[in-house]
Amino acid sequence: MPHADQLIINIGRLATGQQAPLRGPNLAQLTCIDQAAIAVQAGTIVALGSQTELSNWTADQVIDAQGYLAIPGFVDPHTHACYAGDRAHEFELRIKGASYSELMAAGGGIMSTVRATRAASKAELVAQTRPRLDQLLAHGTTTVEIKTGYGLDTATELTMLEAIAELAQTHPIGIVPTFLGAHAIPAEYRDDPEGFVDLVVEEMLPAVAAWWQQQTIWQEALACDIFCENGAFSVAQSQRILLKAKALGLRLKLHVDEFEPLGGTPLAVELGALSVDHLVATPPEHIAILAQSETVGVSLPGTPFGLGKSQFSPARSLIEANGILALATDCNPGTSPCESMPMAIAIGCRYLRLTPAEALNAATVNSAFAIRQHERVGSLAVGMQADIALLNLPDERHIGYKFGTNPVALVIKAGTVVHQNQLRADR
Repeated sequence: MPHADQLIINIGRLATGQQAPLRGPNLAQLTCIDQAAIAVQAGTIVALGSQTELSNWTADQVIDAQGYLAIPGFVDPHTHACYAGDRAHEFELRIKGASYSELMAAGGGIMSTVRATRAASKAELVAQTRPRLDQLLAHGTTTVEIKTGYGLDTATELTMLEAIAELAQTHPIGIVPTFLGAHAIPAEYRDDPEGFVDLVVEEMLPAVAAWWQQQTIWQEALACDIFCENGAFSVAQSQRILLKAKALGLRLKLHVDEFEPLGGTPLAVELGALSVDHLVATPPEHIAILAQSETVGVSLPGTPFGLGKSQFSPARSLIEANGILALATDCNPGTSPCESMPMAIAIGCRYLRLTPAEALNAATVNSAFAIRQHERVGSLAVGMQADIALLNLPDERHIGYKFGTNPVALVIKAGTVVHQNQLRADR
């Protein structure tokens, strides 16, 4: 009689994508099993199928899913969750008509958070970030990418990395860090942007690479991101920074086309970047280039929603061109203070015109591929890490259909129950 550490029984429905990445029309492919069960050994799925198929299994711990929907834990591949302070006052200014660019030009926006983050100690950053991770976990996210980028000087960027490392060791959520030293031009370099690029290339990147070589938490190479946008960094500046990062052994990511298409998407494809993120203003010819590559297009629908915009990523164009689409929250203090992947899915279904199956796969299988964690997380299959979210929903369509409440009942990370919300009695 087969035996496991954990046995999850009475799953009303199991829904998962398979074999990342899912390109184009394959994004809609789900494997669904009604009345399912999952067996877990040493944090890894060793069997899954119908309740009948696993009826002869025993386990040290039996978890009764109470008829809930089981999906892979969400993977959030783009967040800025580590920072100090907030920008609620800017939200009021935007409501009154101030634009993102106007706020940045007035010393607000990213620079407002930079000032607060520079003033915070590592312990304060850890203390302020932990509740955000708690909320991400409570909403079903089991793996999250966290960027630096609110230091914009070598010392604070390294402090942010240290804070992220401490959280990775002490919080149940899985964390993948990204270095974003080129997030904005800091105030002290406002009149000398090339001088700041020099600082990133000649001081920050070597210091970060040296720090990374000393850590033992992560096995993969660190990623380097950059904000390629008017008011931030040009294509030429982005290329210089990314080529240096690549020479130091870092993987590459880019923020591109949030407001204007500068050419960051073709640059990302040329350099073999893991992903290009935002893609709101990406023209059709750049979508075509992206779709022919292994670079993932990560849509952040919470950001234009948070800014009150009506233009979103041309996700359907990327899917129809056979590209790879992922979803993320862009959790950040200014434009998307959102810790809910179900909310990102709800917005994505409405404004990106994603079907519920496409949105679920974009937030799990493909989002895991966007940070190259897909061999461990993002799908439910034998050999994968047992990262599972149980949702108080009848099937996967309801994840995008409902919004404004948290459907997650139970979160399991590597076979361990790490969060349990108050279970509703409406099933």
